[in-house]
Amino acid sequence: MTYATTNPYTGEVLKTFPNATDAEVKQAIDKAHRAFLVWKEVPVAQRGHILQEAADILRRDADSYAKLLTLEMGKRFAEAQAEVELSAKIFEYYVRNAEQLLQPEKVPVLDPDEGDATLVNEPLGVLLAIEPWNFPYYQIARILAPQLAAGNTMLLKHASNVPQCAMAFDKLMKQAGLPVGAFTNLFATRSQVELILNDDRVHGVALTGSEDAGASVAATAGKALKKSTMELGGADAFVVLADADLEKTVKWAVFGRHWNGGQVCVNSKRMIIVDELYDAFLAAYRKGVAGLVAGDPFDPATTLAPLSSQGAADELKQKIRDAVSHGAKAEEVGNPVPKKGAFLQPTILTQIGEDNPARYWEFFGPVSMLFRAKDEAGAIRIANDSPFGLGGSVFTADPVHGKEVAKQISTGMVYVNHPTKVEADLMFGGIRRSGYGRELLGLGIKEFVNQKLIDVVDIDAHF
Repeated sequence: MTYATTNPYTGEVLKTFPNATDAEVKQAIDKAHRAFLVWKEVPVAQRGHILQEAADILRRDADSYAKLLTLEMGKRFAEAQAEVELSAKIFEYYVRNAEQLLQPEKVPVLDPDEGDATLVNEPLGVLLAIEPWNFPYYQIARILAPQLAAGNTMLLKHASNVPQCAMAFDKLMKQAGLPVGAFTNLFATRSQVELILNDDRVHGVALTGSEDAGASVAATAGKALKKSTMELGGADAFVVLADADLEKTVKWAVFGRHWNGGQVCVNSKRMIIVDELYDAFLAAYRKGVAGLVAGDPFDPATTLAPLSSQGAADELKQKIRDAVSHGAKAEEVGNPVPKKGAFLQPTILTQIGEDNPARYWEFFGPVSMLFRAKDEAGAIRIANDSPFGLGGSVFTADPVHGKEVAKQISTGMVYVNHPTKVEADLMFGGIRRSGYGRELLGLGIKEFVNQKLIDVVDIDAHF
């Protein structure tokens, strides 16, 4: 595994970093554990002061942080700035809410002899976060903010193509006043992940990434009897009902599929349109996608960024060829993308039969799958015909009915009249091949706490 900064727009390798040694990993675990023994005793409100300081620094130096995002993974600069702000908001969410979310909870009992029962939330200890490259800061903030607020400490193993982003966040938390060892970035290898998870002082792992990575890490964690949460792939359905506002819906579809270069687990990857609107939707969607402008992600005129690497672009091109070999029709849309950089021509896939394995894949880039549904019931069936279960959306002129349809879509999140999105104050998580566990809100802060029962019973209670 090589940790390196490679500009996706130019292909230039700008900087490389050596892997951590086993000795460095063991030292980091030791420091994280010693930091935990102190940090767990710090009042929640005081922990919040440090999280707020981190948010303030992110905002103060927003452009510097954003520049690293664009440089390392090719994110459009405007989107990079938005990611920095989102990360700051996540910190602030727990500054404002962690104390209330962690409050002891009175347990109603059936018989007074059962005692005065209370559930308390206690931190577990050192955790490992394994994070992906598509949102280098947001992914860290999404797990780090709640777990620091809860009293845990954390080691980070980030994606190998965003090392400077990982280092920047490590430095950020030190600047914010976090105790030494409470959060440490490690340029760890896969074998060192196993070393970390087998250490008795490490109590859990949170991973966001591919199905294969999730399965491997979950197996290691399970063998070591460690708690894990997995946020994996997605192939979100974008369901268009007969009464949807076509013009507005198409605009959301183009955005929902192509933001962050189409490299989001909750991108709208499967457009499912009822029969009477399908032809009009396809024509309008084709026109909308053709209007995207591929180019330098630092250029404000650019609306479609390169993929994260040339390898990612090549892999996606092969998946398109494989889909076509199984009967799909592929249509390249828009002006030719630049030859320089890890670009992929926006592509629309149609005629994807139920016997085509591509129907069940995740295309991580500007590739759209369009499905014609006979009716609403058919659209729901197609939406649920997926190994994934992360997010999804329903577009309709009747929000009340849209909510009823949303209830029938089997995923962790469904939005009505908006593509699946990410916010600081909304839950994130999925089911089936999209993983398990929840991040953000109270659900996220309690994933890695010991929800302990304390029951005070009258010594004279009946046997």
